[in-house]
Amino acid sequence: MRPLTCTKLALITLTGVIIQIIGLSLFVFGFFPIKPALSGTSGSESFRLPICNSVGNQSDTILPSDPLRSLYKELSGIPSSFDRLILMVIDGLPAEFVLGKNGKPPSKQYLEAMPYTQSLLASGLAVGYHAKAAPPTVTMPRLKAMVSGAIGGFLDVAFNFNTQAMLDDNLLGQFFRIGWEMVMLGDETWLKLFPGVFKRHDGVSSFYVKDTVQVDQNVSRHLGDELSRDDWNLMILHYLGLDHVGHISGRSSVLMAPKLKEMDEVVKLIHSSTTQSQGNARGRTLLMVVSDHGMTENGNHGGSSYEETDSLALFIGLRNHVFDYASVIQQVDIAPTLALLFGVPIPKNNVGVLITEAFDSLKEDQRLRALELNSWQLLRLLQAQLSGLPCRNFPCDAFSNHQSSDPSECNHSTANMLCCLYMEAEALYNSLKSKGGSEFASNKGYSRTAAAYYKFLKSASEWLSRRSTDKPVKLLAVGLATMFISCVILSSLLFCWVREIYLGGKQQHSNLNDSMNGWSLDETFILGVILILVTSMGSSSMVEEEHYIWYFVVSTFYLLLLRKTAQSLAPVGVQSSLGMHKGQNGKVYSRMCLIFLLLISGRILRGWHQGGVNWTSLPDISKWLELAGSHYVQLLQLISAFLVISIGVCALFSIESKGKFFQMVRLSFLMSALLVLLHIIRYQDYTFSSTNYGATLLAQIIYEILGAATIGTVLALPWLIPFSTFKICPTDNTLSPTSFFLSIQEKFPLVELRDSLYVIGWSYILCWCLLQLLLQQPINSTPILLLLVQILASLLYFASNGTHHKEWIEIAALYYLGMAGHFALGNSNTLATIDVAGAFIGISSHSTLLSGVLMFIITYASPMFILLSLVMYISMKNTAHRVIPEKADDGDLLMMMLGFPCLVPLVLNSILLTAYTVVLLLMRNHLFVWSVFSPKYLYVCATTLCTYIGVSIVAATGIYTHLVLGIRKRKQVPISNSTR
Repeated sequence: MRPLTCTKLALITLTGVIIQIIGLSLFVFGFFPIKPALSGTSGSESFRLPICNSVGNQSDTILPSDPLRSLYKELSGIPSSFDRLILMVIDGLPAEFVLGKNGKPPSKQYLEAMPYTQSLLASGLAVGYHAKAAPPTVTMPRLKAMVSGAIGGFLDVAFNFNTQAMLDDNLLGQFFRIGWEMVMLGDETWLKLFPGVFKRHDGVSSFYVKDTVQVDQNVSRHLGDELSRDDWNLMILHYLGLDHVGHISGRSSVLMAPKLKEMDEVVKLIHSSTTQSQGNARGRTLLMVVSDHGMTENGNHGGSSYEETDSLALFIGLRNHVFDYASVIQQVDIAPTLALLFGVPIPKNNVGVLITEAFDSLKEDQRLRALELNSWQLLRLLQAQLSGLPCRNFPCDAFSNHQSSDPSECNHSTANMLCCLYMEAEALYNSLKSKGGSEFASNKGYSRTAAAYYKFLKSASEWLSRRSTDKPVKLLAVGLATMFISCVILSSLLFCWVREIYLGGKQQHSNLNDSMNGWSLDETFILGVILILVTSMGSSSMVEEEHYIWYFVVSTFYLLLLRKTAQSLAPVGVQSSLGMHKGQNGKVYSRMCLIFLLLISGRILRGWHQGGVNWTSLPDISKWLELAGSHYVQLLQLISAFLVISIGVCALFSIESKGKFFQMVRLSFLMSALLVLLHIIRYQDYTFSSTNYGATLLAQIIYEILGAATIGTVLALPWLIPFSTFKICPTDNTLSPTSFFLSIQEKFPLVELRDSLYVIGWSYILCWCLLQLLLQQPINSTPILLLLVQILASLLYFASNGTHHKEWIEIAALYYLGMAGHFALGNSNTLATIDVAGAFIGISSHSTLLSGVLMFIITYASPMFILLSLVMYISMKNTAHRVIPEKADDGDLLMMMLGFPCLVPLVLNSILLTAYTVVLLLMRNHLFVWSVFSPKYLYVCATTLCTYIGVSIVAATGIYTHLVLGIRKRKQVPISNSTR
């Protein structure tokens, strides 16, 4: 087989990556399609029995609003209980704060924070429910669920940051068609979902999470004026401050109680105003207080835990004889309930069930009519989505003749069961109607019929809610096959490269350490880790608690290194007879100290955040610090930031060169570091509750200086670094034959290449550290310091370890270290741990792109940190074991320099990506496919993107630096000593 060339290696790698991107795109778009919905809107046919072989009749949509309203009122058979609706959305409010948990009332601080709301509940003037929200628990899909009754696709979590107009049938569209005037104050998501619907509006951005005050004052400032008007039928108030409080400092924040008190005052103002206006021309008003989702203990949301899905639905204006703290409904139940209360058709794609208590004031026949209308709507949806439904053509087919057949036939399939339940309820209702009003007065007959309807509604709703979207299996198979091919290409390429590097020159370098040519324990462990990870992916619990695997992997690997290093100590007797072994043992002890430093810092990182899902409530270091007081957190943040900055700046100032360019680089990073410290001291306080122009401007200045310093260093340094014999980077090439090394240096500027990459590597590391200190939560400043310590200790160990480890093993170990650090910063495989707060630091106006970039930088701080450090790894790594052909050219040296740092991360990521794609395909019908496996796959995709970006930066840096120095070497254009 012909040896690999640089061009061949680059082309094959690029081909493998492109194939992988194509396969991943096919699989993602196949597995996460936009959930199909019935087109059109519900009309007058909603109030009639479903027509055979039809799902709707839209002939009445051309009617003007007033005749259409009259038609709906006539056909409905349910008198409208209210004339106006006020929908008050308190973003992120857990129902537990208002209604308690597990049948127990809320804690004392929450009871005292909302006295008026609690008095309404206690007096029966309000009815409250725990409205369970479906994942993903982010604002946009939850608002759509409340107004349409439909559960959207999983990728709505991505569309949450770029909301588009809602085209599906919904309550606001139904209200608009009957001539309602609508007003919206608050979250501008409503304006994006329903453009042109509102008569008046004042929208605010939902993404400035640092603002907890002005964002709500912008809503309340219009409230008094709007309550005094009679020219609207629906008013939407969307308050964001409570959600922002959670994002900044968690659900136990000191700001939470005052914010709840503020919301309670708003409820009091609205209720008092609507109570006084009853009896005039405005009519009766229903105030409904809802929340789109809850929040975790840390104040985040997006996942499927109880804390995140526990949203509120509070009806103020409905009388309730008994208040039950344990009442639980689905969030989608709000849509059919409001539709029937206000006399409009239920949205066509609704899967919710009406809340029966909302209709307690109606007569029995009217309540049964409401249940019948809800049943007809769900039957139409079943007819459209369940092709094998026996009663899909009811009442034209013969299924109605089998309603009293053997019950075993009804349990034969889901379709038969649903039809039997529906037919039983219809038969009971028809029987009641045929016997007249006396039978309706019989509580027994009504209860039996209502129970039959409710059983059908709940069964149909549950089936429709959990029904997996039909996935194009052929497309998924093609995507998976494409990713598998890419994985094989990249893995085979790495295998060939390893064989060529370590086995191709075995005869020529037989004097090298045997571990370079044999099979070692650490090599077996690195490969075994991949098997462990792939095997664990099939368990939902292991996916939720994946961080334990990475912690175990990193700790065990460094223990193996400690064992191997200890074995290299010279015997005591030999040491006393040969003085040369004293120096050797001194190096061994230094390496052992580095390993102990890695183990200690790793143990602290492991205990910093109690990650995962199941045991987040257990104590950890971050919780202890927050309980001790914010001043301890701030002090530790300052100390950690100072140490990180000191390490980076001292490293740059320790570079021997005194040229003007180097001085400029040092001063630029020093200035950035001082500005970051200033930002931390003045602005980065997690109790800070509002936006600040000074903080935004300072952050923007930091971004600009850091960007200019880093990019300037990368672009200019290879052109300006002087050709000389001294070395900046601490590397050990003592095993290289001096004459051979000098002959190579005559053709290629190896010393200058190493020195340039060393300085650029430090620039990358310091730039990344400063960004993280600026963007991360204050509690994460110490983990950033510990990650820096781990990276530097690892690089020094590998640089001083000679040829005891193969290069691909070291890079794989660094990759594993990055993944362990990812979880040590508080990340998990649920969307709830994504830090939204830091994604808006330094942004003066909302930008989805910029916020997304900052969110990515925060979330993937550790993996990207590792990948960027590979530039310094290249500059420090001993390459004595490599076989350099006598006729080596630029391409050969470039390939040897970049081969492993680029291939190893790509191969590891490719194996894990392909394996988890197989797992997700097998688990596509699993109970936890949307709550556990799908969020994990989104993280896997994001990790893939992170790997692509990191490897691209490393490759581009190495190629550019090599080419520039090669050009300078060939032209022999010396740089004057004044630049030194």
